[in-house]
Amino acid sequence: MTTAFFSDERCFWHGGGNYAFTLPVGGLVQPLAGGLPENPETKRRLRNLIEVTGLSRHLAMRGAPPASDADLRRVHPESYLSAFKALSDAGGGELGLRTPFGQGGYEIAALSAGLATEALRSVLSGEVQNAYSLSRPPGHHCTSDFPNGFCLLNNIAIAIRAAQAQGLVRRVAVVDWDVHHGNGTEAIFWEDPDVLTISLHQERNYPLDTGGVEARGGGPGLGFNLNLPLPPGTGHIGYLKAMERLVLPALDRFCPEVIIVACGFDAAAVDPLGRMLCTAETFRQLTRMIRAAADKLCQGRLVLVHEGGYSEVYVPFCGHAVLEALSDAPVTAADPLAATLEKRQPDSRFDAFVTGWIEDTAKGHGY
Repeated sequence: MTTAFFSDERCFWHGGGNYAFTLPVGGLVQPLAGGLPENPETKRRLRNLIEVTGLSRHLAMRGAPPASDADLRRVHPESYLSAFKALSDAGGGELGLRTPFGQGGYEIAALSAGLATEALRSVLSGEVQNAYSLSRPPGHHCTSDFPNGFCLLNNIAIAIRAAQAQGLVRRVAVVDWDVHHGNGTEAIFWEDPDVLTISLHQERNYPLDTGGVEARGGGPGLGFNLNLPLPPGTGHIGYLKAMERLVLPALDRFCPEVIIVACGFDAAAVDPLGRMLCTAETFRQLTRMIRAAADKLCQGRLVLVHEGGYSEVYVPFCGHAVLEALSDAPVTAADPLAATLEKRQPDSRFDAFVTGWIEDTAKGHGY
């Protein structure tokens, strides 16, 4: 089996604007050296770690061209793309909400989408069994015409529409385990019965007004969107239970030709933008479960596209665990926070509460 890893140094050169954490600088908000929490180091340090441990030698390390204009226009209207390109050429700025970019931001975002697009194409064409795209900027909050939450183009949607246009695939399942609701992906495929969208996220984190269990899709897409808003504090047991009782049955019913994971690591216990208690081992187990589902349903065709995750120290270890599980490589990177985070897991009473919610939700969906 071959696992491909797609990345490009230029994606790490995407620059945010004059922000301090998630707040624009001004008034009483002082500048912050790190700027936005969405910065290049979480992703660059993941790539560095797999090179230092030697895991990269067990992966097909690849790059990709930017997504083409035709690829972008299948998802985003010309009016948005033109405004984005003009502002990018003029030195940068901000469109939407919390999506600052510098000069050349348009080209870097197209490259990020291109990595995801080529990762999906390489899996569907049979060149590799599965793939990981280290895309930056991320994409799952970007709707067709409104960028937000650090996301300027919807990388996964662009990849799916490109593959469908090439006749490589029709039925696609997207499983989003980023701590924030995948509102952009949901909106783009809201009425599409050929794309199942599933989002596990922290309830009422971001965006505040989306991600409820009642949102099931619309028109012909009714029933093809599944939101799982987990309570703050959900940890390892809760996430695995949600995968087992809700995500896997939904995938079985849909029977996709390929599974794509919006792979955020901000549900980790030390992330500044989440209040969940996942560990690197959680992400390893989630990957094993989704890979087993892909083996069962779609000949192992599986693509992971990097989304959020804002702990510069911990994201690399979560990503390394995922890549170990994805590739079966005989290389490991010991989690330096494993012992500490194990002691911080929810107690049995909270796990029982989360499990009860999951069971009730599963029964409500007929699982």
